[in-house]
Amino acid sequence: MADRVPMTPQGFRALEAELKRLKSEERPKIVRAIEEARAHGDISENAEYHAAKERQAQIEARLSQIEDRVSRAQVIDSRGQSTDAVRFGATVVLEDIESGEEVEYTVVGEDESDASRGRISISSPVARALLGKAVEEQVRVQVPRGTREFEIRDIRYE
Repeated sequence: MADRVPMTPQGFRALEAELKRLKSEERPKIVRAIEEARAHGDISENAEYHAAKERQAQIEARLSQIEDRVSRAQVIDSRGQSTDAVRFGATVVLEDIESGEEVEYTVVGEDESDASRGRISISSPVARALLGKAVEEQVRVQVPRGTREFEIRDIRYE
């Protein structure tokens, strides 16, 4: 069997909701659009038809991707875990040793990551450096802009 895909319960529910929406709303809508474009006559030079077919291919590819992720999902509910170390689902407060700036990240699955909201993928360099570490430990992380050093200030599981 292919590798399991770790995700939070919220991430799993979001994927299931997207899957349902694509199947019940987007797929029927694109089928109607293709039928309408076909009704306009010659499809070889029909831009509406080709655009609708392209959109259909995008929807089907996304459906396939989501179905694969859901089938391999390893839903991890991290609430109530011991705060002795960083694990999947942890919200971690870090202090940049150089600047003194504090940042907060939650370690989530790849499909849930959104760095602008402080949600980093378990496979990101920062998350990999943090895993297994405890409060007051320092970590060195190689990021695109160079090496950064952080000290772990807090670990929570919400």
